[in-house]
Amino acid sequence: MPVIELRGIKRHYSLGEVTVRALDGVDVDIEKTEFVAIMGASGSGKSTLMNLIGCLDVPTEGSYILDGLDTSGATDDGLAEIRNKKIGFVFQGFNLLQKTTALENVELPLLYDRGGGGRDAAKKAKAALERVGLGDRLHHIPNQLSGGQQQRVAIARALVTRPAIIIADEPTGNLDTEMSRGIMTLFRELNESGITIVMVTHEEDIAAWAKRKIILRDGLIIRELRQDAGGAA
Repeated sequence: MPVIELRGIKRHYSLGEVTVRALDGVDVDIEKTEFVAIMGASGSGKSTLMNLIGCLDVPTEGSYILDGLDTSGATDDGLAEIRNKKIGFVFQGFNLLQKTTALENVELPLLYDRGGGGRDAAKKAKAALERVGLGDRLHHIPNQLSGGQQQRVAIARALVTRPAIIIADEPTGNLDTEMSRGIMTLFRELNESGITIVMVTHEEDIAAWAKRKIILRDGLIIRELRQDAGGAA
């Protein structure tokens, strides 16, 4: 069973008398353990698709099943619960609390878990930070860390709830070439350990790390490409 199933997805916006067809009929299956890059020019619909996959938005039409759960008709609170349990987010800007240690930043999603996930939060956060190579930076605040290290904290925060998927939005956009290579190497290692990753990027060299590319134009998928994901090493 795919971890992500999108069927007939449309997302239309009204701007005055104009209807913007951000997505206009998208069908996508993403299997467990895939590493997928979503690409497209500005206005192609890739950010809208990411927001829908991440349950940050709902479609105008169509269905979305995430890890066996039909998201149709979910309330705002229901979508928030799905996000917390099923999805880990990694953003270009890291989105870390600046006066809070790496360990405390990674603990945060667990503290919002009403299902008991907050038990042993510090232990789980420590394990996640060790997994991304930051076991010796637990008590550092963000301005004591490099950009690459801050992004590793953000990845640990995404991992700590053991989500069904990780969504990465331009995860190397604020990093130099060397740091970008380190982050993409980490994503590859996580994917090879069985984690499903969906990444939005406009950079071909970053997309080359994925095993599959989905390319959008004008709200439609125009091409899909499977690749070895070895050319970027």
